[in-house]
Amino acid sequence: MFDPKKLLDGLLGSQVPGTGGSVRDNAGKAMQMAKDNPLAAGALVAVLLGTKTGRSVGGTALKVGSLAAIGGLAYQAYKNYQAGKEPAAPTQAQPELLPPPSDTGFHPSQAPQGEDEFTLMLVRAMIAAAKADGHIDDAEREKIGAKLNLAGLGNEAEQFIMDELKAPLDLDALVASAQTEEQKVELYTASRIAIDPDTRAERGYLDLLAGRLGLPDALVDHVEATVSAAKAPQPAPTSVPQVGEPVPANPNVNPRW
Repeated sequence: MFDPKKLLDGLLGSQVPGTGGSVRDNAGKAMQMAKDNPLAAGALVAVLLGTKTGRSVGGTALKVGSLAAIGGLAYQAYKNYQAGKEPAAPTQAQPELLPPPSDTGFHPSQAPQGEDEFTLMLVRAMIAAAKADGHIDDAEREKIGAKLNLAGLGNEAEQFIMDELKAPLDLDALVASAQTEEQKVELYTASRIAIDPDTRAERGYLDLLAGRLGLPDALVDHVEATVSAAKAPQPAPTSVPQVGEPVPANPNVNPRW
């Protein structure tokens, strides 16, 4: 049996390069990005297909691990909701990504079905969200199979992903797999991390999922705000000249002769 947490960390990579370059080159770059930042938006489709994704989730995802990072975002959203706060708008600075407290139902160790089964639940949720717009057809699945082989995830993990991609959506089973209120919030959070809902199909899927999970609208708004803040684009770093390094000329200033 493959390691579900390793699969989650491996698949939740940063944005994949565009379609330029060979399949092997793109797959190699994707897997390196996955190692650099194990939590990202639309990562499943990004790593395997190189299709468009949302912005990546930064912070300390690499340090805490993907499973704890998802729980941390869900916990933060739930805590803000219970405190009666207004959902916060995304800021320029990404919030620090922390794992949930160990004494709460959001911590992986508290999963009644066990961490491995809980991790598989989140992976299934993200795959379901990635399929929401109907983009993954037979042809795309063939491409996925080829890139999975290059990614080196292992035969069992590859087969698990392919089976999930082929399987019709069973929303009843997905919803039932969340055994606690905290897991319902995490399941929705993982689904929201997987996609940026910029199509009616994707937005409709998330709304349907929230409704079937019984999540209050205000709580969903907090999850949306928390995930959006974590996925906010970061400003490009400003290069500061070092001592003795020439200062670049300003093209808008005429030189003095």
